[in-house]
Amino acid sequence: MKVLAFVLLSLVFSSALYAGEQVAQNPEDFTLQGVNRDVKFTLSEAKGKYVVLHFLLKTECPICLTHTHTYPQRADEVPDTIHLFINPDDPEEIEKWFSKTTITEEKKQPTIYHDPGAKLAKQFNIPFGYEFHGETVHFPALIILNPEGKEVFRYLGKKTQDRFPFDQFREKMQELQKS
Repeated sequence: MKVLAFVLLSLVFSSALYAGEQVAQNPEDFTLQGVNRDVKFTLSEAKGKYVVLHFLLKTECPICLTHTHTYPQRADEVPDTIHLFINPDDPEEIEKWFSKTTITEEKKQPTIYHDPGAKLAKQFNIPFGYEFHGETVHFPALIILNPEGKEVFRYLGKKTQDRFPFDQFREKMQELQKS
């Protein structure tokens, strides 16, 4: 009987831990500094809009660069959303990486925001332990916050190429905006 009670208690505890890793229950207000532009973003100032957090890997990631180009190019397809491309690397590394961009239209160039020490990734419980170019980093992720700043959707990549495709994002946003 004690063994059964222990097993049940363990299952409940592990389920609670797993659920806690999946969704940030009450994300705190945060501010991020843009690296390639002199701008700041503060969540509490974005009330009324959906905020999409794109947690990028390292600056050496060509998939991240492609991802940061695709979403801004098609952003007009999903109005009332703000996209934040978030990278934990040193600002100098981020600037060098972003200089490889081929986007010439200023409006479509994304701002890359610095997440020092991956503090925001930790706040949102993005799993850590992804091996990339000899380093251990957080997994790539996309999180959608509703107009009240609460998390309503998350997608965690399992590998470098595993990103949430824009067409699926557009469909998800249409679903969220209807409810």
